[in-house]
Amino acid sequence: MPLEAEEKALPVDDEGYLIDPAQWNEQVAEELARRERIVLSDEHWAVIRFMREYYERRQIAPDARHVMKHLAEFKGAGSGGRNDLFVLFPYGYVKQACKLAGMRRPRAWSTG
Repeated sequence: MPLEAEEKALPVDDEGYLIDPAQWNEQVAEELARRERIVLSDEHWAVIRFMREYYERRQIAPDARHVMKHLAEFKGAGSGGRNDLFVLFPYGYVKQACKLAGMRRPRAWSTG
């Protein structure tokens, strides 16, 4: 089912990932989050924006460990890591974080 954002239909694959990551914007992320039943917080946006910046530079989704490091820096001392990422994206990095950031589904990763 196409994703409705900015009054136009954007093509997604069978799992709901954008076909063309260049069509991503924050309104698209909000609609994808709604479909995943996630209310986006400042921490979600910190992760999503980091992922988009990384993607713009390298044309590939960042490895989860880079995202966890960024999240720890964003939250401050005594935080970060895998558990914090799973609190934000309970169905996993690939299933939800990559999707909300407008990435294609990474083929090399089979789990969250």
